[in-house]
Amino acid sequence: MLILGSGPAGLSAAIYGARAGMQPIVVQGIQPGGQLTTTTDVENYPGFREVIQGPWLMQEMQAQAEHVGARMMWDTIVEVDLSQRPFRLIGDGGDVYEGEVLVIATGAQAKWLGLDSEQALKGKGVSACATCDGFFYRGKKVAVIGGGNTAVEEALYLTNHSPDVTLIHRRDSLRAERILQERLHAHPNITVLWNKEVAEFVDGGGNAGLCAVELTDTVTGERSRLDVEGGFVAIGHHPATELFRGHLKLDEDHYIWVEPGTAKTSVPGVFACGDVTDKVYRQAITAAGTGCMAALDAERFLQAAEFAELAEAAE
Repeated sequence: MLILGSGPAGLSAAIYGARAGMQPIVVQGIQPGGQLTTTTDVENYPGFREVIQGPWLMQEMQAQAEHVGARMMWDTIVEVDLSQRPFRLIGDGGDVYEGEVLVIATGAQAKWLGLDSEQALKGKGVSACATCDGFFYRGKKVAVIGGGNTAVEEALYLTNHSPDVTLIHRRDSLRAERILQERLHAHPNITVLWNKEVAEFVDGGGNAGLCAVELTDTVTGERSRLDVEGGFVAIGHHPATELFRGHLKLDEDHYIWVEPGTAKTSVPGVFACGDVTDKVYRQAITAAGTGCMAALDAERFLQAAEFAELAEAAE
């Protein structure tokens, strides 16, 4: 069993795969541990009453996977061959990995604005996930940057924690669905700033973290400042599926298509799980759950294939 990706989805698949005797090999990819390694406080993963650290959680998941028999490989895959079994992955150094089944757990990356100040304040007031981090801004003034469904949903979600939410959008109209826009405009705790771009996230110094955002008016060029303690960038995600274009069916947003209710892709024996298939929830716990699904689907696939081979040999 080959697993590509080592976030919650890939490592959960490895744990289940190892316990089922499928001898999983996990190729860790460009970001071992996935997005949780860039997250500090994690308060919504079941089983821990106290706040835990994202990198620690991924270390423990990896240790558990290795303990039950998974093998971890430090490599970046640059080419795939899914035309026949065993499937083949080729690393950037030329190493070849083969597996009777393949689980793809390459994840997705949040899109960022690309500002130096944004990079400097990640985890210190700047986030790309309101569901993950909104709880830490209870009673504080926050801003959401974006104009699509994700931005509006995050702004609405943040009103559960913050009495003062500002949505910042660079245009004069939103791209979000009409019903979401209606909810946004009807909410008394949300203000929308039109035709504004974030020029800089302002560091309050010391341990203060984010204290404000500097804005530029996209029509007049005028500069302004908005005092906030939390800034949520919500301009979309990139699924890591470039390797699989032309090999697997992808949806219109380039996420891997899976048969509803399963981890089965368009190629028998290839399964996908985690954020590479999920544009809705994008949580560690949902990724782990689909990793379990992928391993169970893979185990059943191998059992069926083995039964078919035995039946063919008996004829």
